[in-house]
Amino acid sequence: MFSGAQISLYPMCDDFVAVILGALSALDPYRERFRIETDDVSTLIVGPPEEIFPAMRDLFTAAAASGVHVVLSATVSRGCPGEPDDALCTPLAGGPLGPLETRIAQARQRVAEAALLGQPVAAQFSLYPLGAHAHMDEIYGCIDFLKGSGVFDRSKNFCTKLRGDAGPVFSTLSEAFLSFGAREGHVALDLTVSANSPTAA
Repeated sequence: MFSGAQISLYPMCDDFVAVILGALSALDPYRERFRIETDDVSTLIVGPPEEIFPAMRDLFTAAAASGVHVVLSATVSRGCPGEPDDALCTPLAGGPLGPLETRIAQARQRVAEAALLGQPVAAQFSLYPLGAHAHMDEIYGCIDFLKGSGVFDRSKNFCTKLRGDAGPVFSTLSEAFLSFGAREGHVALDLTVSANSPTAA
């Protein structure tokens, strides 16, 4: 299954080049299992779907550790029928997706086990389970999961906002991406994450 993300990182400081290049080194542990390509607009990461959000978490927290206001914008996709297959992309781990209630409980448990990283973040995202039968059931199930995730902030027009430590927040995003929508279907997620913002919540 083709899975990956186009990621752009925006440090709000004069020395933005150093912050971006320094943060990219956080992807080094993933390079053996990922295809990583950076150009003047974004960085593409292609690899196992379960490792997409841990890689983005490590990239973002490395940039946020600079202390400057930093924003990450990403388009994340798995199962896109228009993308060429890649040997780095693997099927989702486990068997067929179970009932929604079971998936919600399992996703919440995995978020509860996420390590705290000491970096507060805010995020907003939209989930698109494309072509899935009864796709609104998947979206409502995901919203139910988010409200019990421990990092739910509020629903906004067109998206959901999360707030909390980077560990549980990125774990919640990963569960939303992996646990909802057809297992072999096309799922897309639009994401913005912010840290060290001078703007009040």
